[in-house]
Amino acid sequence: MEEIRIQKYISDSGVMSRRAAEQEIINGRVTVNGKKAEIGQKVDPERDIVKIGQKVVSPRKNKSYTYIMLNKPAGYVTTMSDEKGRPCVADLVADVGRRVYPVGRLDFESEGLLIMTDDGALANKLMHPSGHIPKVYHVKSYSDITPETLKKLSQPMDIDGYTTKPADVSVVTMNDNYTVLRIVLQEGRNRQIRRMFEKLDLDIKYLRRVAVGDIRLGNLKRGEWRRLSAAQIRYLKNY
Repeated sequence: MEEIRIQKYISDSGVMSRRAAEQEIINGRVTVNGKKAEIGQKVDPERDIVKIGQKVVSPRKNKSYTYIMLNKPAGYVTTMSDEKGRPCVADLVADVGRRVYPVGRLDFESEGLLIMTDDGALANKLMHPSGHIPKVYHVKSYSDITPETLKKLSQPMDIDGYTTKPADVSVVTMNDNYTVLRIVLQEGRNRQIRRMFEKLDLDIKYLRRVAVGDIRLGNLKRGEWRRLSAAQIRYLKNY
């Protein structure tokens, strides 16, 4: 059998995402035939014994994959476990039947659409900087949102030494009490919208991701998940 890179072997086995596998390798928890593994190291799935800790990582026998969308509530971390004991998205998808992993992140306070899968190759493709799909958010704010504010939010912004790409910002609802904005990002910087609002001294009541490209959250209830359709899976693979 053809040798493959160890992080791909681990992700293809369905144990964890490729990014998570790389972190486990960096942490020194992955071994190949009893020796600590290195990122990029190649393994022969038929001859080499790969372990994470004391657990052997076996090749996936069934090559089918699972793809779901979750409506993540606020108050959950986008990880499979948390050393602080906080609720994790893994708790919400325990009944999927497969161990699926988040594609990208939503911060603890944010809610909305989170795609999860055990297809490591697709997850890696979607999270790579060159493969970012536009993500659509609704943001409710009690701050005074003026035309000048909208212009500033739309323009590139320096955040911690990084200049963001322009955002597409429009008004969904505006009244005397609050404003709901629709914000489309072309990149996935950590807590980008929250940092944009902090920079302009604007408050956020809630931040909800409502779409990833053409895949929309729709009427999926908070804390619930559903499988992606065949058309949605094709869309992600062909993006």
